[in-house]
Amino acid sequence: MSDQYQAFAKSPIGKFVIKNLGLPSPTHLDRFQSATPVIQGAVLLGAAPSSSLTAEITQVLANIHANSYSGNNPELQQIAAKSGLNVGAYNEGDKESKFKAVVFDASGIQSSEQLHALYAFFNPIARQIQRSGRVIVVGIDPDAATTVQQAIAQRALEGFVKSVGKELKKGITAQLLYVQPGAEANIESSLRFLLSPRSAYVSGQVLRVSKAEVLDIDWVKPLAGKTAVVTGASRGIGEAIAHVLARDGAHVICLDVPQQQADLDRVAGEISGSTLAIDITAADAGEKIKTAAAALGGVDIIVHNAGITRDKTLANMKPELWDLVININLAAIERVNHYLLGNAGLNANGRIVCVSSISGIAGNLGQTNYATSKAGVIGLVRYTAPTLDQGITINAVAPGFIETQMTAAIPFAIREAGRRMNSMSQGGLPVDVAETIALFASTASTGLNGNVVRVCGQSLLGA
Repeated sequence: MSDQYQAFAKSPIGKFVIKNLGLPSPTHLDRFQSATPVIQGAVLLGAAPSSSLTAEITQVLANIHANSYSGNNPELQQIAAKSGLNVGAYNEGDKESKFKAVVFDASGIQSSEQLHALYAFFNPIARQIQRSGRVIVVGIDPDAATTVQQAIAQRALEGFVKSVGKELKKGITAQLLYVQPGAEANIESSLRFLLSPRSAYVSGQVLRVSKAEVLDIDWVKPLAGKTAVVTGASRGIGEAIAHVLARDGAHVICLDVPQQQADLDRVAGEISGSTLAIDITAADAGEKIKTAAAALGGVDIIVHNAGITRDKTLANMKPELWDLVININLAAIERVNHYLLGNAGLNANGRIVCVSSISGIAGNLGQTNYATSKAGVIGLVRYTAPTLDQGITINAVAPGFIETQMTAAIPFAIREAGRRMNSMSQGGLPVDVAETIALFASTASTGLNGNVVRVCGQSLLGA
């Protein structure tokens, strides 16, 4: 469904009305297009004194050929040179320069007093970040801090990033990348994603990178040779996921109920994939998935996207509606994972990606069944992650207001509130969820395990 308010906001009279009434003003968001650089525009790089992740950050910027700059920081410039990154000089009094991304290494911040480094770096350039720009702060995972003071200071970074994401507007996103000791070499897939238009509707989020094997990949086709299974693939978000994974090189098995066979055939035909029409809640669903993928080399990626809503207030909810939602949205994922992990149904370095929801984080009126199921998905990810081996990972995305047939059926007033009550002042697109899932599905994302990332434009709901 089209966003009529956003279309109105682009018109001359719309701009006039919105400006004078102080209404939300949606900005057109840059989104990924094939055969384009990771980032198009200048990158400003900064670092707190004694930060330890600058070498890895500059190496990634060198790998993507970023047009990079820094202020008067000889130590940073020297580290960048060793990484093969040519860092241009930025005059800190220059108010005319504009930046598409700003990356700050905050790993050296050891105490509350040293948090002033954030202010000193960002305050002078806060107005110089371009539309659809990126703010990325890189720090040390507070759980791995060596002192209480360091843990406090590093945890404080989260409040800074979430606030910046709400202040800067213009489609600018702000993210925090926490790196565990020894995981420095595992940051590239996350940093590429956060810098690029793939993260257009992701803001105010925290990604935690842990130590894992570093694998070389083709960044143009990061899923080349992989087999992915996408449940609920016949339409909406599932269809977008199938398209994005196929774009990145995977053979996608599109799974949905038999009643959706026609749409499954359409989606699979568009991406040269295959279909599997089964009931995901069936006791033998995991076995059928394994069998379907066997001829393709086995399952490398499974995306648990299938889900339903049956909204009623708790007092008016029939038991069958409760059980149906819990079974499809949560219990079926548990059963399929249990089978695949227990019966060699997922290849080494496999990826499990689950779709939760902002309702599972914040709750929602009339959605006790749905919110319970989606909160359970978050629990499934959290408690499964440390049990995995052979390089297998599990992560989740939690969509907010995404423009689908489901949200188009929401009453007008509630729908408009869902669209406007976020830092982007607009709903997201199915492709925004799909791009984040592709991050977790990537062969290079070995260090991402147990993460839950909201794709919600930094929604005020559950913020």
